[in-house]
Amino acid sequence: MAETDGISLVDRRASRARRHSLPAAARGAWRAYRRQRVESVESALWTPQPLAWPDEGVFAAWLGHSTVLLKIDGFTILTDPVLGDRCGISFCRTTIGLKRLVAPALRTPSEMPPIDLILLSHAHLDHFDKPTLRRFESAGTTVVTAHRTSDLLHVERYAGVRELAWGESARIGPAFVRAFPVSHWGARMHRDTYRGYNGYWIQAGRHRIVFGGDTAFTSSFRQLRAHGPVDLAILPIGAYDPWIHVHCNPEQAMAMGNDCGAAYLLPVHHRTFRLSREPLSEPIERFLAAAGSAPERVAIREIGQQWALP
Repeated sequence: MAETDGISLVDRRASRARRHSLPAAARGAWRAYRRQRVESVESALWTPQPLAWPDEGVFAAWLGHSTVLLKIDGFTILTDPVLGDRCGISFCRTTIGLKRLVAPALRTPSEMPPIDLILLSHAHLDHFDKPTLRRFESAGTTVVTAHRTSDLLHVERYAGVRELAWGESARIGPAFVRAFPVSHWGARMHRDTYRGYNGYWIQAGRHRIVFGGDTAFTSSFRQLRAHGPVDLAILPIGAYDPWIHVHCNPEQAMAMGNDCGAAYLLPVHHRTFRLSREPLSEPIERFLAAAGSAPERVAIREIGQQWALP
């Protein structure tokens, strides 16, 4: 299949189709919000201890949804931080939107080491949560975000804010971050379709991490192999039924992890919010089945679990 700049024709067709999914997604979110008003939030079964992580080695903890805390030889990264009980539109101190099914494994910056870098894949409400981001505003924290999304941040309250389009890169302390194409869309509301959406390839010292953001199946992960072996790939595995044109299924996530040459895989974007129709336990069950005879490659399976590179 012909490709241009790593984007297949399938990806291009999906980008057209996803425009029509926005109104349906909004209606589904409103129905879910009404249903969840009376549902309780479960506690995470595990509580990571990142304050005890040493400054040498690679460590990760899944805090829920697409929020992962990483520490690479003392350098800390937080991906798509969403740590409130709901994700949605905020008015003063109230957020109207989807309610969590499972509470975040950690809630506050005081439970974590100081964050050096926040990675934001795109502006969707379940990935780019303004109330959470306000908690992490710091002169010691840099934000890397997608093209044309920094207007959603208080940029003056961080050490720096860097927007990256596909193929662009930034050096943040010891970390080199490059944005790569994924198959999704970036609009926060219905009309701001100009906003970007990224996956990220990160190198810090001798270690390499891939954060897939949110994506349908795409061949762009194959190109990451050229930059060397990947220690850990963070991949979305949920919300594919019926949104398969914008969210990969577990087998496709496994294939993309294999495409980029990842030694270990950290599945995210499941079990936290009810975004789609598949049963809550199905994504991780299918992902583990896709791992076949090497289930040890799946670094984390439950919200709150932590992992260290062997």
